[in-house]
Amino acid sequence: MTHPDLLRLYNQFLEHPVICTDTRQIIPGSIFFALQGDRFDGNQYAAKAISGGCSLAVVDDPKVASGNSYLVVTNVLTTLQDLARHHRRQFNIPVLAITGSNGKTTSKELIYEVISRKWNTLATVGNLNNHIGVPLTLLRLKQETEFAIIEMGANHIGEIKTLCEIAEPGYGLITNIGFAHLEGFGSPEGVLKAKSEMYDYLRSHQGTCFVNAQDDTLMHASETLSRITFGGNQSVIQGSIQPSDDLKLHVEWVLNGEHHHTGTHLTGAYNLSNILAAIAIGHHFQVDASEIHTALSSYIPTNNRSQIIKTETNTVILDAYNANPSSMQAALESLNMQRHPNTWVFLGDMLELGDRALQEHTHILHLLQEKRMKNVVLVGPLFRSVANHLPFHVFETTQAAKEWILTHPINKALILIKGSRKMGLEAMVEVV
Repeated sequence: MTHPDLLRLYNQFLEHPVICTDTRQIIPGSIFFALQGDRFDGNQYAAKAISGGCSLAVVDDPKVASGNSYLVVTNVLTTLQDLARHHRRQFNIPVLAITGSNGKTTSKELIYEVISRKWNTLATVGNLNNHIGVPLTLLRLKQETEFAIIEMGANHIGEIKTLCEIAEPGYGLITNIGFAHLEGFGSPEGVLKAKSEMYDYLRSHQGTCFVNAQDDTLMHASETLSRITFGGNQSVIQGSIQPSDDLKLHVEWVLNGEHHHTGTHLTGAYNLSNILAAIAIGHHFQVDASEIHTALSSYIPTNNRSQIIKTETNTVILDAYNANPSSMQAALESLNMQRHPNTWVFLGDMLELGDRALQEHTHILHLLQEKRMKNVVLVGPLFRSVANHLPFHVFETTQAAKEWILTHPINKALILIKGSRKMGLEAMVEVV
């Protein structure tokens, strides 16, 4: 997009600073971007957008443009990204990018709770963390915004690089490197290369990263970066999990020699690093320790992530928003630490693992046997293909598992429910 065209579009955006990509959700005066997908062409909805109240339709099919209410560009998506980058450059504020195989959204929400105690903060909504979601988030920056937290997801090499070039972060956090989206990355080495693109960007732009000192992979990858570590003996922020009478995570953390005890609404030992990251980032940006404590203790997880749900007869750990081998292993190990007399595990297929799918599902079965977990319900064709010879309850679909539970009720149990989002395992809560 040429500079004059970009400035003209940006001036229009300043007059009508709302973006629309769906004609079912038109806000009068907004700018419609006719994005294309595998099964739709936004150009075909441009006229409807204008008649519905949009002030401008950005299209890349000249045939649909008729009049001054249309702006014809070479590519609608890259125009949206160019506009977002230009808008971001109007703000001289800290921009923190977050990526990783597991824990991105939980970390983002914890950091938002902490940072917003002192600064007017913008953060990614939900999981709008891709090549469309990141620009849409940046275009929500307002004059009063003092801090931005941008979540970045990726399922192929080069995507984090592109997102960093749009958001231009000065700070970064990689939560961890695990086995996620192997289908797109090709191998665990591909995952490391893809996520490390954030470090590459920060390194070339004199940025700063926050690094878990107990993660050898991340410490090695960030060696030549300006970095602030947390969790290690030499780190400013140190912390540990404290014993508790409930499933909720209680953390003892040390800042400048002072000890703090914070009880959270999170569950799972794997969330300790997410909590310490939020503390380290909050401290770096001058949030008082008392405010950090209040923020962490008041945060309540939602959207099927590390939720503790009490049903009439059982306690459920619902972590069914997503799953990959590393996150599933962490969830099982955390459950095993609870020492509950009646534990159950409901696991759904882990998707997007490519050629390693059967191997990784078999590894989870070995882990279940190693931990001597007997009350196990497995759901999905992948688990079914490798588990039929084992003494577990195996079902092709979530609905079939629900029907079995209705005739085999579970009582007074601690139940972990985890699987990839498309498996819809959160529906199991209805019957337990």
